[in-house]
Amino acid sequence: MAKISALSGFPEWLPAQRRVEQHVIDVFRHVAELHGFAGVETRAVEPMSQLLRKGETDKEVYVLRRLHAEEGEDADLDRTLGLHFDLTVPLARYVLEHQNDLSFPFRRYQIQKVWRGERPQDGRFREFYQADLDVIGQDSLPGHVEAEVAVVMAEILAQLPLPGFTIHVNNRKLSEGFFRSVGIQDHEAVLRGLDKLPKIGREAVHALLMDEAGASAAQADACLDFAGITSEDGSFADAVRGLGGSGELMEEGIAELTAVLARVQASVPGAIVADLSIARGLDYYTGTVFETFMTGHVSLGSICSGGRYDRLAADNRHTYPGVGLSIGLSRLVSRLISADLAAASRPVPSAVLVSVSSEETREDSEAVARALRARGIPTEVAPTAAKLGKQIRVADRRGIPFVWFPAQEGADHAVRDLRSGEQIEADPATWAPAPEDLTAQVTPVAR
Repeated sequence: MAKISALSGFPEWLPAQRRVEQHVIDVFRHVAELHGFAGVETRAVEPMSQLLRKGETDKEVYVLRRLHAEEGEDADLDRTLGLHFDLTVPLARYVLEHQNDLSFPFRRYQIQKVWRGERPQDGRFREFYQADLDVIGQDSLPGHVEAEVAVVMAEILAQLPLPGFTIHVNNRKLSEGFFRSVGIQDHEAVLRGLDKLPKIGREAVHALLMDEAGASAAQADACLDFAGITSEDGSFADAVRGLGGSGELMEEGIAELTAVLARVQASVPGAIVADLSIARGLDYYTGTVFETFMTGHVSLGSICSGGRYDRLAADNRHTYPGVGLSIGLSRLVSRLISADLAAASRPVPSAVLVSVSSEETREDSEAVARALRARGIPTEVAPTAAKLGKQIRVADRRGIPFVWFPAQEGADHAVRDLRSGEQIEADPATWAPAPEDLTAQVTPVAR
């Protein structure tokens, strides 16, 4: 057999690791549905003309091609298909295609794999899960939704086995209003420059602002001082005005950002901070923008980002504004696993292994298993009627906490807790493990 080599950038988790990933998915889905978000799944492919319509060639889209396709076939970008590199392009198409069947505002969550042909590295993959939350309006969308989506995401993150997190928030109106008030017109260039601050530092960004945004040295200093403002409440506003900022657009941004901070702090105290360095260099954001960092793991970069966009999609009749946040789910799970931050209590779902005293009595063991499963207890039956000690070792190796001994002549049913060694008589119709033992639990690793 040929040697099997792993493919870089395509993660495959072991069962216990997959349990951590599944836990993150389950928490995301549970909290999203508590807030009334409906789950959707879109097709994995989109026409290349749609995938590339915003110049997203840096995503290195994977093109879908049949093995026996004719040379030159599918040269038309409207007919050539590519694997989606995020869930936003599919969402825009989905909303337009199904607008007559959706109720707006449309509250959607989506957990699905995406593909990017980028260079694999720590936390970056070519195939990975994203988990998105979006509220989409038709022609209009109330401003309070920006805080609402952030609250839902904060509740999701608060239930995950993270060492801590902080959502950093800014507002594009605030940033653009300030840049204009200090005399810079190319605010998009300034945002692109500030977006690089964590990677290249203040001095390099200062040079970029002068070269690419046409800023003077004093204007570049003002923009960088603006980006250095942080606060957990509305006090950021006085700091901005203290730098000489003014104007209607800036004040509108201050009001929106203050409202988001207040609502999220009231719902999930300590989860959010105003950080005016947050730029989100993509030009389709129009209001509040978010980046989220895990405590003690800032080098990982943002684990959750997004914001307000007023034109997710449009046709001849309507525009579709929205607010969305997205978790790089595989990125987050990878760090939880590699940094030993979270672990599953066992690699298998089974809570009970039913022993088999002989193949002639296997049906008795299977009857016990059926009774336990009927009451929602994950159960498996020993694979062979080996010596009892060997069957117990099978359960122990698989991480199964309980072994069941079916009734025999002169003896009732019994169940043994392999961790404590305690063995008690039990009835398959009434016995149940403790809730925490019913299925594998994912918890933070004690430090």
